[in-house]
Amino acid sequence: MLRELTKDKSRGLLGYTLLTGSPRTYYVVQYWESREKLYAYASAPDMFHRKAWAVINRKEKKSRQHVGLWHESYIVPEGGYESIYADMPAYGLTAATEVLPVRARGRRAADRLAHRSSSEGAA
Repeated sequence: MLRELTKDKSRGLLGYTLLTGSPRTYYVVQYWESREKLYAYASAPDMFHRKAWAVINRKEKKSRQHVGLWHESYIVPEGGYESIYADMPAYGLTAATEVLPVRARGRRAADRLAHRSSSEGAA
């Protein structure tokens, strides 16, 4: 799925991070351009995600206790998050979007988190 999405940027995946929690636990954190593009990809019958879910749903009873799935989605408005990096390369959300110096939007977290682009119309 990730290979498919990285080949076609128009689908809306901005980037992703792979994480390991234990020998049995793996995470994929994805960053999407919009909820509409996420929904469109997830439900597209010709894309891998939809095909994989069909297989998982058909075999669910047989695979119980062998493969677990955990899925959460969050719609985070612009200005509703902050990522600060010190002495490391861009990672996670910043690697998927852009890097700004911490003071570019203010010295205090309250100032930085109040930011909205001019198209949003606020602060």
